[in-house]
Amino acid sequence: MPKSGFVAIVGRPNAGKSTLLNRLVGEKVAIVSPVPQTTRNQIRGIVNHSEGQIVLIDTPGIHRPLHRLNQRMMKSVHAALEGLDLVLLIVDASIPFGEGDRFVLSLLKEKNLPAFLLLNKIDQMEKPALLPLIQRYASESNWLEVIPLSALTGENVDLLLQRIFGVLKESPCCFPDDQYTDQPERALAAEFVRERILHHTREEVPHSVAVIIEKFEEGGRLVRIYAAIFVERASQKGILIGQKGRMLKQIGSEARRELERLLNTKVYLELFVKVRPRWRDDDTALDEIGITKIRT
Repeated sequence: MPKSGFVAIVGRPNAGKSTLLNRLVGEKVAIVSPVPQTTRNQIRGIVNHSEGQIVLIDTPGIHRPLHRLNQRMMKSVHAALEGLDLVLLIVDASIPFGEGDRFVLSLLKEKNLPAFLLLNKIDQMEKPALLPLIQRYASESNWLEVIPLSALTGENVDLLLQRIFGVLKESPCCFPDDQYTDQPERALAAEFVRERILHHTREEVPHSVAVIIEKFEEGGRLVRIYAAIFVERASQKGILIGQKGRMLKQIGSEARRELERLLNTKVYLELFVKVRPRWRDDDTALDEIGITKIRT
């Protein structure tokens, strides 16, 4: 019988969770950006391997919530830590250990789950600095494994896979072996548009942006997608549209190419920008956007 199980990836914002998820799955199932708190919902990626199947759960970066959006994100992290076989705590090894790391560690200690510690971004640091860092983190908890790796380059990622299957038990697989995510295409389309927005905007805009797919029409050799982009202020709308609409056109063009690769067909993508003040604190707006409401 194959081995299978549910494994959550947790860590601070920008630690490399989504990059690792995509690397392990071998497909782009989570958007990646240098902007903190890019991931807003749980995202499942499915690793199909000769030894079995791993259902990976990418979670929002652990942080102290300031808006209802952030509160939902943190509740999503807590929910993801229920009924797991293993937790992967990923930390950015290229920056000093700080209070944010202590906050994450305290959360894991509360849950008392079997966990690996992954020291990510070792491609950005000198190798001699790794040993004291491993010792520093190892003293904080009783880790099953401590693995230095680079989610970006793939260094030690195969080793991580081996060690995960070493922990999982024999069990039937939960998904077909040709499926690599449980996200619907509409959700992926919204995220790919948001990724291009994050890539092209800075400062105030990224955290104030949400994308809703209003229409997703399949027919013949063309998929028509109509997406609304929410911002909180008129000035942000102006930034997104850009001079003579150039910014919005570039975002749409890049997102369309990503979607054509995903859907393996031609895509017509139309974007609209709408101002919705304080949507991050509006439960109705959060429901529309699809930010999971976890009841506790």
